Amino acid sequence: MRKNNVLIVDDEELYRKALERILTRVGHNVITARDATEALVAVAEHSIDLVLSDIQMPGINGLELVRQIREIAPDLPCIVITGYGSAEQSVEALRAGAFWYLEKPFDQGHLDVVRRLVEQAIEVGRLKSENRMLQRQLQSRYQFENIVGSSPALHSVLDVVAKVAETDSTVLITGESGTGKELIARAIHYNSPRATRMLVTVNCGAIPEELLESELFGHVKGAFTNAIRHREGRFTVADGGTIFLDEIGDMSPNLQVKLLRVLQDRTFEPVGSSKTVSVDVRVLAATNQDLEQAIRERRFREDLYYRLNVIPIEVPPLRNRRDDIPLLIHHFLEVANADKQRQVSGFSAEAMELLCSHNWPGNVRELENLVERLVVLCVEGEVQIHDLPPQITKPTAPTVPVPQLPPGGLSFRGVVDDFESNLILQALEQTHWNKNQAARLLGLNRTTLLEKIKKKGLEEKEPEESDDV
Repeated sequence: MRKNNVLIVDDEELYRKALERILTRVGHNVITARDATEALVAVAEHSIDLVLSDIQMPGINGLELVRQIREIAPDLPCIVITGYGSAEQSVEALRAGAFWYLEKPFDQGHLDVVRRLVEQAIEVGRLKSENRMLQRQLQSRYQFENIVGSSPALHSVLDVVAKVAETDSTVLITGESGTGKELIARAIHYNSPRATRMLVTVNCGAIPEELLESELFGHVKGAFTNAIRHREGRFTVADGGTIFLDEIGDMSPNLQVKLLRVLQDRTFEPVGSSKTVSVDVRVLAATNQDLEQAIRERRFREDLYYRLNVIPIEVPPLRNRRDDIPLLIHHFLEVANADKQRQVSGFSAEAMELLCSHNWPGNVRELENLVERLVVLCVEGEVQIHDLPPQITKPTAPTVPVPQLPPGGLSFRGVVDDFESNLILQALEQTHWNKNQAARLLGLNRTTLLEKIKKKGLEEKEPEESDDV
C-alpha cells in the first residue's frame, strides 16, 4: 500500500527536520520545502496527501499558500503552524481553508496530538477526494449520451429531459415496470443546477403506509411508540436538492394531502410536531399506473395529479424501441463481463434475432437480468440459441377464444377457417410479422405458413412506429 505523502513547508530547518522525524517514524513519506514557491512546485509534481505549513515565512506567507493550494487542489488538507498564543492567526487560517492549526514550539507532550491530527486530516482529505470522484462518476454516468439507445422513441424522451433538467419544474415520469424511469429521474437531477446536491429516492410502494409519513417528513421524539429520538425525514435530507418519489400511485389518500401541501408551499410538519419546516426541494415522481384511471376510481387525488403532472414524460416500453435491443445487449454484456470476470464475446445472429423479436414484458430490466444470467452460465465464447431460456426460444402460443354456437347453427368449415386465420394473424402480430418466428410459434414450417397466408389473403403489415415519448 502506498505511503501517504506529507509536504512540510517551513523556512526554519530545525522545525522541518523535527516534523520529518515524527512523521517518518509513523510511516509517512515526507517531502520538504523551504518556502511557498517550492511548496507549490511540490504539489504540482507529487501526489501530496497533506500539507503542513508554517504561517510566518518570507515571500508568500502560509495563509496565502493555503488559499493558492485550495484553488489548485481543493480536497488537499492543509495544517498551518502558528506561533504560541496566536489566536487571531489561527482563526484566519481556518477561514482561509486550513483543516486545523498547530502551535509552536512542539514538545514531547504534543507528539501524539500531532500524529492524530495528521491522520485525521489525511482521512478527511481522502474522503473528500473520493466523494468528489463519485460525484463526477455519477454525473458522467447519467449524461444523456450514456443512456443507451438510438431509437426515435428514446430520443424524443431525451429531448424533453434535456429541456426540463435545467429548470425546477415538477416532473411525472410514467411507463411500464422496468422501462428505466429511475434512470430518467437521475439524468434529470445530474444535469440540473442541483446536481451537486442530494438526490433522495423513496419507493412509496415498498414502505408500509404507517411508516411512510415518518420516512418522508420525519418525526419528533415520542411521536409514536418506539419514537425514542428525533429523526429527519427524506424531504429534509433532500433540502437544496431533488427528491424522487417512485411508485407514487401507491401512496395513501391521507399522505397525498400532505404531499399536496409540500408541492404547493414547500412546507410540512414532522409527525408529532406543530412546527412548520420549510424546504427547497425539486420533486420528481414516477408510476407504472394509469393515474387518470385511479382518479376515476377515487384512489388518487385529482389536484395532486395536476401538481405532479407539470411536465409529463412517458418512457416507452422496450417492444416499442426494438432498434435499441442490440445496443442494450452489447452494453449489458460489457458490464456483466467486467463485473463477473467472464469473457463472453457476443451473441450468434440467430440468438440475437430471437432476442430482438421477443416482447420483453419486463422491459429493459428483464433484458439486463437475462444478459447477466447468460454471462454467468456461458462463461466464455458466443451465446447460441440453445443457451437462451424457453420463454425466448419457445414462447407460448396465443390463445384464441372459441365462439359460442348461435341457435341457428353455423358453418363448421367457416368457423375452422376463421379460427385458423385469427391464429395466424395473432402469431404474425406477436412476432411483428417475422414469418420464421411466427412459423415456429405455430409449429409449422415457413413454406406451409406462407401458403396459408397467400391462400387466406392475409395482408402483410410492417411494425408500426411508436409515437410514445
